Amino acid sequence: MADAPLKGIRIVELAGIGPGPFAGMMLADHGAEVIRIDRGGRGGFSTDAKDPLLRSRRSVSLDLKQPGAVAAVRRIVAQSHGLIEGFRPGVTERLGLGPDVLLADNPRLVYGRMTGWGQTGPMASEPGHDINYLAISGALHAFGRAGEKPTPPINMVADFGGGGMMLAFGMLAALLHAQKTGEGQVVDAAMTDGSALLMSMIWGFRAMGRWGDRRGENMLDTGAHFYDTYATSDGKWVSLGAIEPQFYAKLRAVMGLDTPEWDRQMDPRSWGPLKAALTRRFGEKTRDEWVAAFAGHDVCFAPVLGFDDALADPHNRARATFVEAGGITQPAPAPRYSVSETVAPAMSGERDDAAVLAALGFDAQEIVALGH
Repeated sequence: MADAPLKGIRIVELAGIGPGPFAGMMLADHGAEVIRIDRGGRGGFSTDAKDPLLRSRRSVSLDLKQPGAVAAVRRIVAQSHGLIEGFRPGVTERLGLGPDVLLADNPRLVYGRMTGWGQTGPMASEPGHDINYLAISGALHAFGRAGEKPTPPINMVADFGGGGMMLAFGMLAALLHAQKTGEGQVVDAAMTDGSALLMSMIWGFRAMGRWGDRRGENMLDTGAHFYDTYATSDGKWVSLGAIEPQFYAKLRAVMGLDTPEWDRQMDPRSWGPLKAALTRRFGEKTRDEWVAAFAGHDVCFAPVLGFDDALADPHNRARATFVEAGGITQPAPAPRYSVSETVAPAMSGERDDAAVLAALGFDAQEIVALGH
């Protein structure tokens, strides 16, 4: 196997929470050298050695309120390819670490900015969390069942899918641009923009007249009987996604659904009664009994697994979807490559800020002056 694809890329990450560290984790997983600047002696937001978001990178604590620490960060960034920051707009400028300063030091720099609302717009300086960014993007309105309130899918969509992952993608695009042209730039990754983008297919369905505005009444939002979760007799759950005719036909065959009302798969008027019938049928057997019944049939069916069951699942075990590092079980890097390797996760151990600074070219006197 060849080296990880991002080997030779150095990224500086100003400590934050959630999507910024997730972007740093992704870049580190794929070979980038990510140096995390924890703030002010306390180690920043999270230095818990059990946190997978902090894996596979070195960190150094610097008090960014001190001019010497700011100068040290500028020096490190000047010899790096990219920077990640997740402060509100204007904060890094006030620290003396804004994009104008750092791009003047390093014109090839990719300056990644992770915010909820973006760098511009009337809400740019407002506080917020995943649920709020989903709310104004239109995405949250679509999550939930008919007649019930909007339900956030924890913080997966704005923080991680529309935030951290979008920032990592944008930074890689800008890094390619910098390699070709020598020109660095700012990447403005807003979670509102990212979560809206993740809804692109639904906006397409809406334009085609295939998606209504009422929650829980569409094919993919639990409106349809063939795309939902069902409780089993042992209090567990299964998932069903038998959309295409051939998969729906196999569903009918496995469950013996041979009466005429099951012919009306795509008639929304039939979805309620057919869902009630499936609810009763799935409640007649245990989850594992249904898994056995559907095994080998093309139905688009899978059990709903909790954390421990997911670790034991044969497919996940075969693919090593979860790994252990530092005594912590966690998701493995993704995606996989046919030639390149990803980086085996390594959890943060004992800190040695002096050694990190020395490796970055600081001499003993400079390290002492920085408080290490």
